[in-house]
Amino acid sequence: MDRRDSLKSMFLGSLGTGLLLTGCDPNLGEKEVEIAKAAEDYFGRTPEELELIEKLKSEQFFREHEMDTLNVLCALILPANEEYGSATDAGVPEFLEFIVKDMPYLQTPIRGGLMWLDHTSNLEYNTEFKSISEENQKAILDTIAFPDPEKPSWEQPVQVQFFSLMRNLTMTGYYTSEMGIKDLDYKGNQPNIWDGVPEEVLQKHGVSYDPEWIAKCVDQSQRGVTAEWDDDGNLLT
Repeated sequence: MDRRDSLKSMFLGSLGTGLLLTGCDPNLGEKEVEIAKAAEDYFGRTPEELELIEKLKSEQFFREHEMDTLNVLCALILPANEEYGSATDAGVPEFLEFIVKDMPYLQTPIRGGLMWLDHTSNLEYNTEFKSISEENQKAILDTIAFPDPEKPSWEQPVQVQFFSLMRNLTMTGYYTSEMGIKDLDYKGNQPNIWDGVPEEVLQKHGVSYDPEWIAKCVDQSQRGVTAEWDDDGNLLT
């Protein structure tokens, strides 16, 4: 399993599964209108949130050199394959630029980590991290991605934490991007198909379905149709 597949497996393993259950509600139409109106007004964000987002977008935290380094680093953490681009191609550096402004406590550890990469690269290869060969870049990263268990833990705890943080943020940014969602082959929430209680179970208990109801409730061609009821509570469609 290559680096990209390994990270994808890690990401998928961290996801929980959710199931949305809804019943037949005679007021469902009214609720849908309310939800649609809210989305039209706020597009998923309140006015205050939209104002904050625009403010953060208008600011710039990372310097040009730091953004160049992030472009290299993100592509090393999650490289391209034959079908999909790298984390950098998916816009993860821009995602990181936004995140550190929205979560300022991340600014110091990430900026400090980028400085460490350049410092180490200058010591070993006499130039900045973004300019050395990919082989040498990986050699530096391997020391903090796969730290030596025999080495005293106090010697590189900050650097190890920096790489762990970058790996987590890179995966989050990638797999919530349009490219990453396609890579996951995520289809979104889809209703389960229910064909009713199995016939052998019905026979065992001496019961059966009313043909009229089974036609209304288990007709898969009607899965997207909202149920309708009469004034007496009888199911119409």
